[in-house]
Amino acid sequence: MKKLYTLLFVAASSLSFGQLLTDDFNYADAALLTDNGWANFSGNTNAIDVGASNGLSYAGYSGVSGITGSPEGNAALLDNNGEDVKRDFTAVTSGTVYYSVLVNVTAASEGYFMHLSNGTGASFTARLFVRNSATAGKINFGIANGSTASYGTTDYDLGTTYLLIVKCEVATAGTSSLWVETSGVPATEGDAGAAEATSTGGGQASVMSIHLRQFNVSQNITIDGLYIDSGWFGNTPPPVCPLALGTVTKVCDAITSGTDTYTVTIPFTGGATGAYSLNSDSGTIGGDDPNTMASGNIVITGISEGTAIVFTAEGGDCNLTVNVTSPDCAPAPAGVTLPYTNNFAYPAGAALSTQQDWTVQSGTTDEILVAAGNLDYTGIASVGNSIAFDGTGIDNAVTFDTQNSGTVYYSFLLNVASMTGVTDANGGYFAGLGSSNTSFGATLWTKAVDDTNYNLGLEVRTANAANTSWSGNYATGETLFVVVGYTFGDAATASDDTASLWINPAVGGAQTAATVSDSHTGADLASINRFFFRQDSATETPALNIDALRIGTTWESVTESNLGVKDNNIAGLKVYPNPVSNGTFFIETAANAEKAVVVYDVLGKQVVNTTTTTNAVNVSKLTAGVYIVKITEAGNTATRKMVIK
Repeated sequence: MKKLYTLLFVAASSLSFGQLLTDDFNYADAALLTDNGWANFSGNTNAIDVGASNGLSYAGYSGVSGITGSPEGNAALLDNNGEDVKRDFTAVTSGTVYYSVLVNVTAASEGYFMHLSNGTGASFTARLFVRNSATAGKINFGIANGSTASYGTTDYDLGTTYLLIVKCEVATAGTSSLWVETSGVPATEGDAGAAEATSTGGGQASVMSIHLRQFNVSQNITIDGLYIDSGWFGNTPPPVCPLALGTVTKVCDAITSGTDTYTVTIPFTGGATGAYSLNSDSGTIGGDDPNTMASGNIVITGISEGTAIVFTAEGGDCNLTVNVTSPDCAPAPAGVTLPYTNNFAYPAGAALSTQQDWTVQSGTTDEILVAAGNLDYTGIASVGNSIAFDGTGIDNAVTFDTQNSGTVYYSFLLNVASMTGVTDANGGYFAGLGSSNTSFGATLWTKAVDDTNYNLGLEVRTANAANTSWSGNYATGETLFVVVGYTFGDAATASDDTASLWINPAVGGAQTAATVSDSHTGADLASINRFFFRQDSATETPALNIDALRIGTTWESVTESNLGVKDNNIAGLKVYPNPVSNGTFFIETAANAEKAVVVYDVLGKQVVNTTTTTNAVNVSKLTAGVYIVKITEAGNTATRKMVIK
């Protein structure tokens, strides 16, 4: 079980002016926080305690000579989805509250683990977030007044101690900012420079509690040295800007394949309190004027698509900056053609959402990522890369022409790494077909048997988890070849469609009886126009890898020995030269009969389709790269991998 470590300061003497709370957690080994000045806020299991000699060290901050003025002793431990605790301090109803803390993350799962509040209910602000970066082995830190974090772009190392400083403006539309220091303690806020991340709007009119939160078993965080003050480490609090800017919205004025324009709206409160100069480096500023109106919306129009803008509001104690990136005003992908193959030949670490053919079906954070390398399975190509995902996050879909009869199939290679923490008794689905982003069928499920074994399940339509049909047990770490089909019944009958699941069918073989079939009452899908991957929750979606996706309307299109397998069904077959350097390759066979030649790129897209009675095939229009050549002669088929220089 992974541990989440958190540390804060307990005042050993009277607090100095402006200082609100310190806590170094130098309690007895294994002591509970709730026995040492902290109060339970939620959850009744997995009480938070301290470790033994696990305090963090940071020059100039920790230790008796540092900001904390306390020896580096023990630290609090946060793990599981258990108890959350809080500690109160003197209420602050205006101005600014700063809290700083040492953090060392050895494993992360996206969520917030510290925050301020007004002491009651769920009125949280200045939430401190962490997540895994798109770069393997790295993390990002973020801040939020609401539930959605604003993350910094800097990648930080696992297993390294950082000083995190949070500034919270105490106001209902206040701003929270986060600085992440790798060495040294900035003497002033100005010395700290630009914040790593900032969150606007959604603040609190009163702040009086600091919270520690346990939210995910896969976190492993050590926290030490909490210091809370009304100024930057005891400095005189800076003047507060009365003007507050809210959450920015940006809307495309048109959706075309050309360069469109977009409009930015910036809500504000606290206006009519001074003389403010508004500036934007692109577009035209209009809407409501904060010089004369207490609240409203600043509107910036006529910004060219692809152009980011910097908006500033300056005057008096205010020096506000908002950076806005351009929305994508291009039409959604028109959809792919079936049969479809995707070997995930995208850059390792890239988000699937940003790649060719894929759209976001739901969700806003935690992307499905491209993973370097492939899954191995006899008869299935190992080219391109694979994808990896787990827990809660963005769902991605690929769309295609609407199908409303026959059977729609999909297949891929699947490797479930671990079922640890996947505790939902009903399991959860991670892939399927659909007619919209809310109407699904032929959904593929996993359900834990234990940490190292699981069942695969199937539902003809996603109506109730209790209706799922399940397979036998499969071991984690094993690569499976799974095929799923959705078969339309009589259009006039409400619930006669069926779904079928084959696990490890013969590659290139005929369709056999399914491993699992499912049908039950409910409304059938009238049509199917998409395939999707789904990240449901930490207790439903295990860590898994997927490779060699295929979608089609025939069994053969998703099960044939494909893309790069040397099947010698054609006598005397020779394909040369390889690599191809002059734009032409040659095919020789024993029969030298007419041959159908199809060339695919590593995404599975057909780039050449020709029939020839000669040996030469012209590929001079293809760019350098890896391709698959499929050759059919007298009913026999073979494939070869080819490199074009």
